[in-house]
Amino acid sequence: MTFKKTYYLIFGISALLFLSSSKVFAQKSVLTTPGTFSIGCNYWASHAGTHMWSNWNRDVVEADFKQLSENGIKTLRVFPLWPDFQPIQRIFANEGQLKYIAFKDGLPLPATGVGSNGMSEEQLGHFKEMADLASKYNIKLIVGLITGWMSGQLYVPSALEGKDILTDPESLMWQQKFVTTFVSRFKDHQAIVAWDFGNECNVMQALDNHYQAYVWSSVISGAIKSIDHSRLIVSGMHSLSAGELDAWRIKDQGALTDLLTTHPYSLWTPYASQAGINTMRTILHGAAETRLYSDLSGKPCIVEETGVMGPMTGSEASKSAFARTALFSNWAHECQGTLWWCAYDQLSLPFSPYNYSSVEGELGLIKEDRTPKPVLAEFKKFSTFIDKLPFKALPTRKAEAVCILTEGQENWPVAYSSFILAKQAGFDFEFQKANEELKDAKLYMLPSIKGIDPVYKDFWYKLLEKVKNGASLYLSMDDAYLPTLTEPLGIEINTNIMRSGELKFTTTSLMKSELNFSMPSSRRYDINPKNNLVLGKEADGNPAFIESNYGKGKIYFLTFPLEMNTISNAGSFDDGAIAYNNIYKKIAAPLIADRVIQQENTSIGITEHFINENEAVVILINYNPKEAETELKLKDGWRIAGSLFGNQPMNNKLKINGNDALVLTLKK
Repeated sequence: MTFKKTYYLIFGISALLFLSSSKVFAQKSVLTTPGTFSIGCNYWASHAGTHMWSNWNRDVVEADFKQLSENGIKTLRVFPLWPDFQPIQRIFANEGQLKYIAFKDGLPLPATGVGSNGMSEEQLGHFKEMADLASKYNIKLIVGLITGWMSGQLYVPSALEGKDILTDPESLMWQQKFVTTFVSRFKDHQAIVAWDFGNECNVMQALDNHYQAYVWSSVISGAIKSIDHSRLIVSGMHSLSAGELDAWRIKDQGALTDLLTTHPYSLWTPYASQAGINTMRTILHGAAETRLYSDLSGKPCIVEETGVMGPMTGSEASKSAFARTALFSNWAHECQGTLWWCAYDQLSLPFSPYNYSSVEGELGLIKEDRTPKPVLAEFKKFSTFIDKLPFKALPTRKAEAVCILTEGQENWPVAYSSFILAKQAGFDFEFQKANEELKDAKLYMLPSIKGIDPVYKDFWYKLLEKVKNGASLYLSMDDAYLPTLTEPLGIEINTNIMRSGELKFTTTSLMKSELNFSMPSSRRYDINPKNNLVLGKEADGNPAFIESNYGKGKIYFLTFPLEMNTISNAGSFDDGAIAYNNIYKKIAAPLIADRVIQQENTSIGITEHFINENEAVVILINYNPKEAETELKLKDGWRIAGSLFGNQPMNNKLKINGNDALVLTLKK
């Protein structure tokens, strides 16, 4: 072969490889580019649930995909069930000695090919049939690789039964073989956009520490990367923690994956099930948790599973209202997508886990007789809306503040409550952990801090330096100790004692809105105010909410844990409840005043997204079931240019139907 022919051959192969990888990278960006949004559901075949591979029926799967595609479903998360795809067993000889590892027929594993890794050629073939059908119907697949936990049942190959699935060396070896074999077989398939570790693998074994979780995650991540560098690696985990000492940590999954995942179900998540599924508290769960994961990890995060756990938690109308509002809310907060659990009901399946797991049978978008439920219409409507937008990606939302989570407190409830209160007050923030590189912001929040060392001294001094230079700092106390607190505040704490009974709080005339309520507070700080303003006090006049000047900025000091108390009680965020958010309106007043749109109805949450300095998209969402009326106040120089969804307001007065949204374009 001549040099010229060789050159052109190499060039041609390189070009094909580049085009192939570019296509995959283009798919990859759909899930990770801020503002893009994937719409879909989790999938088991309608006729068989978790038995879909052992009871394979191509015709049923094709009918499912056709129906889902016609109803706006574009992404499916699918699950090659572990023991079906790696059906290995142990063959024992005399005195229980292990003789060899075999397939179900008892024959030893072959020396070569996929069988040498314990993988079933038959099931790999079935998966290819499914992936080809996905391509036919323009559906993209997120593949949950190690599916050893599903809907309340542990699924492992019989050869590994009784082992510590996540830490046993032999188990890790077979999982690595599973992943490398599977990814090698399907790394070139166009329907697949991401490799997911597996379904909630952190449920497969209770771990002792975060090192074990890190090692397991590293093994799976490394196995994927050894074969395929082009596709996303997706966490697939739920219930991660911001705490340093917990096993499954947000920051570890961020270090080892490209896309984190939340599975926000109110039934299973602490502090999330006190309100109706069609109300603000429940609906904001997805956005709050997903933003928490993304902000603390520095990686994008997707609502990978969500839904309503059957008819005992809400009617079809309420479920549809939840889905409609959550879709807009998750989109507005850059949650990368929303996947429902799941595609089809599984009510009549007689085998485990469906025969004992009461909440798993009626979670589908579609009934077993193929009748679509009303919630599917909401997904189709939202999918059509996304397709018709004049931009591919929603610009990043404006976030003026930083909410700092600390050691010693329960991070999740404090984060969740702060998120809701800020939404009711009319501003947005980012999360971060204390003692890490301090993000730049106009307002820093330390909500419900607790313990003797919630922040390190150098971090505290950096915060105070930000305040000196013009930022504001808000602290609410849950029996915490900070260095140099009284001097920056300009107060003297005469005594600090255990409180008997609740704190009775009332605002002073320095607050625009009157507030009167009682609330638990473990400590009573007897305060001698000096050069500061008392915004709220106890019944005996003792200061309870203080504003102090510090350099060019301000410090706001609340003597009780507002966030932890409100999230712990039912009704705290309901329409017509005590306006706890007025405290947040006070600390963020300059930020709210600088918004393009302001309004006073606390059922309506707003996010602002700037296309450029003269154009913006503003999303207004009514998070409650009652119609919400409000009057908009526009920043000087701005006007409403049009509406992308909903009716454009007349004379800046508007009504938003219950659990509905309005998407406006504004120009300067």
